[in-house]
Amino acid sequence: MLSESQSILVSGGSRGLGRAIVERLLAAGHRVATFSRNPTPFVESLLAEADLGSRFLYEPLDVADADAVRSFVEKTHKVFGGLDALVNNAAVAHDIVLAMATEEQIDQMLNINLRAAIVLAKECSRLMLLGDGGTIINISSIVGGRGFSGLSVYSATKAGMIGLTRSLARELGPRNVVVNAIAPGYLETDLSQDISEEQRNQITRRTPLGRLGQTEDIVPWVEFLLSPPSRFMTGQVITIDGGATA
Repeated sequence: MLSESQSILVSGGSRGLGRAIVERLLAAGHRVATFSRNPTPFVESLLAEADLGSRFLYEPLDVADADAVRSFVEKTHKVFGGLDALVNNAAVAHDIVLAMATEEQIDQMLNINLRAAIVLAKECSRLMLLGDGGTIINISSIVGGRGFSGLSVYSATKAGMIGLTRSLARELGPRNVVVNAIAPGYLETDLSQDISEEQRNQITRRTPLGRLGQTEDIVPWVEFLLSPPSRFMTGQVITIDGGATA
């Protein structure tokens, strides 16, 4: 679907949905940069692949560290000779009622899920504006629009991603930078490992297709938003949730 090789930065690409996106983009021949707090066996296996050459760039860093993020964006641009796209994927969730949440948990979700995404969008769009344009894809969630008990702060950050998407689309559209969001339903990833069996059954019952999503349900839409046929599409939120919000 992606007709030309691109230089793409994917935040939080060491596991879960981020890992699936990185795998697919590398398999398609693209240059991919990613980071996470610590390397996983998946990342280590990619670093050991001689065939990837200079197409894969990774550094361990704290996404809440704005200076480290800024430095990584600049390094990506330098190593790849440009930056075509950003996939804002990194996120953390704490399933806890707000009254019991610690300040540390609140700050972590705000800093990783929203503030870091804004910083990445700022730094990447600045480079895109100096070039021929680009693509920003923000990974939101259906809870950003619908909410879910125990996920009030997480929901607030994902709603913020939608607001960021729509405003940036207006700001950057005149300079050929398109900005869209994907809002998945519950996925079978690390973020959903801590939900109880009762919650899982509840989510499944409320989903017309009767299951949680898989990363392979989402990745093709990332590919589409990176492809030429999507270039007249900006400021949109694509919901992929098995019908849960229908």
